[in-house]
Amino acid sequence: MAEAYIVGAVRSPVGRKKGGLSTVHPTDLAAHSLKALIDRTGVDPSAVEDVIMGCVMQFGPQSMDIARNAWLSAGLPETTAGVTIDRQCGSSQQSIHFAAQGVLSGTQDLVVAAGVESMSIVPMGSSITAALEKGMPFPFGEKWVERYGMQEISQFRGAELMCEKWGLKRDELERFAFESHQRAAKAIANGHFKDQIAPINGVEHDEGPRPDSTLEKLASLKTLKEGGQITAATSSQISDGSGALLIASEQAVKDHGLTPRARIHQLALLGDDPVYMLTAPIPATQKALKKAGLSIDDIDVTEINEAFAPVPLAWMKELGADPARVNPNGGAIALGHPLGGTGAILMTKLLHELERTGGRYGLQTMCEGGGQANVTIIERL
Repeated sequence: MAEAYIVGAVRSPVGRKKGGLSTVHPTDLAAHSLKALIDRTGVDPSAVEDVIMGCVMQFGPQSMDIARNAWLSAGLPETTAGVTIDRQCGSSQQSIHFAAQGVLSGTQDLVVAAGVESMSIVPMGSSITAALEKGMPFPFGEKWVERYGMQEISQFRGAELMCEKWGLKRDELERFAFESHQRAAKAIANGHFKDQIAPINGVEHDEGPRPDSTLEKLASLKTLKEGGQITAATSSQISDGSGALLIASEQAVKDHGLTPRARIHQLALLGDDPVYMLTAPIPATQKALKKAGLSIDDIDVTEINEAFAPVPLAWMKELGADPARVNPNGGAIALGHPLGGTGAILMTKLLHELERTGGRYGLQTMCEGGGQANVTIIERL
């Protein structure tokens, strides 16, 4: 049976909006992680067959196939192709899936899975705004309206709907957000991220965590919706960042003298209600665990994207997961969520945390626009 191995994983620090990475062109931000990956693995870059890169706002500086442009900007061989994909927030987690599937199929031996987003330079919603300015009914047409009606479709409404369905109140969300910042600050202070980050533009650490945050400060913020539960503090941060992983076949490991760090154990994908939008990680995780023959108790570390606090809270309630094993070093509420870059960044964190703690199985999942979710289970070697 063919295997797909992770042999390298590196990321940039995650910068705050208007922070230390806000002036770095997104192509250069992505190129930085690609070059660091090649340097750290020592692989011959001409042997890499494809660069699959997630990027959500493929507009302006992030348009024209940023995967290909970033590889060339890194000074790497022209013979390697690149493709940019969009599965919303899960774009670079899907990059990992496509790279692994290429290797597992036997048609490829070395593939880079990567992701990038500069939300400071290309704001969230840029492509939609451009279409609306031209009077285009974007992104939903008549057939969508026939099926789902004229109603608000947004991540913010989805988060509020989740609060209603799972009975999540503001104080519970804020306790979770506070813990995310505390975990992230502790991880940085203890150097847990040091080996996985390639500093850039003078930035060495993730800029998002606020170690001085208090529950009192969080309680003072206005909700995003009048009478709602969600505030900016219980939402992921607008961020800039990139990440890259090298996925190799068994033959490539032998040919290039590479060291497998983890095996891709299971890949799953599922869609759910697009109006709720954020709930798919729950059934997708259940599907992945069943396919893998594992229980949630077999998973040593989980990285579930903290798009909004209700997402991991509802997921933990439904899966019965141990909170201590979920986002142990904080999540996107504290560390940021650079859209298309998050999947690769989370997988880099997951791999390094398994190696640091000696865990065996790691699981990654996240909610995605359209009501979708990817789930990736890896086994540390």
